[in-house]
Amino acid sequence: MNHSLPVAGIDVSSKSLDGVVRKNGKSYKAKAKNQLHALKTSTQTPIFIIQDAINSITQLEARIEGLKTIAIELINADEESKHTMSLLISIKGVAETTAIQLIGELLVLPPDITAKQWVAYAGLDPRIFHSGTSVNKKPRLSKAGNQYLRMARYMPALKASYRDTHIRAYYQHLITDNGLKKLQAICAVMRKLLHAIHGMLRSNKPFDGVRFYVIPVADTEH
Repeated sequence: MNHSLPVAGIDVSSKSLDGVVRKNGKSYKAKAKNQLHALKTSTQTPIFIIQDAINSITQLEARIEGLKTIAIELINADEESKHTMSLLISIKGVAETTAIQLIGELLVLPPDITAKQWVAYAGLDPRIFHSGTSVNKKPRLSKAGNQYLRMARYMPALKASYRDTHIRAYYQHLITDNGLKKLQAICAVMRKLLHAIHGMLRSNKPFDGVRFYVIPVADTEH
């Protein structure tokens, strides 16, 4: 069952799954919760307005869960996509919801795309830029690219940086040895995880922490 390229050959309708993924409402839920918080902190907000906001969030949560169910049904209808899901959730920090988002976004990509192109597609390619005085500044992330894929990687990368021994060691190495800020380090983890996922789906093998980052002997002795 080796794919010539990650996720290539999956028979699930890419438009159907991609549509479900992008309509999952999570960004709307976050905005709604922020609005509810603002309403609650104001002493002038009528109680019925606050209750209406709470009801809207409840309905939105039910809608998100319904869309997740539909996405899982679409994935389970195809053996290869089910296997792809199992590979993705072998990464600590990647749960079903994130795996669904990743599959939905990656299915629409060209069959010959490389890991480097994946990273650029997600807008996670570091760009070194210069100031007017030609002084090099730290790399920054491109804001171009697929925001949905980028969003699907942020929280899993953050969680994996705490839950997985090798990913955590890589994250700490970036901060301690490379002088990156925490956000920069998380973004670097996101990029490296995309490369890892590309390799996993090409080789048809689950996540391997040792292949992701070899922890120096001095670190393992502490």
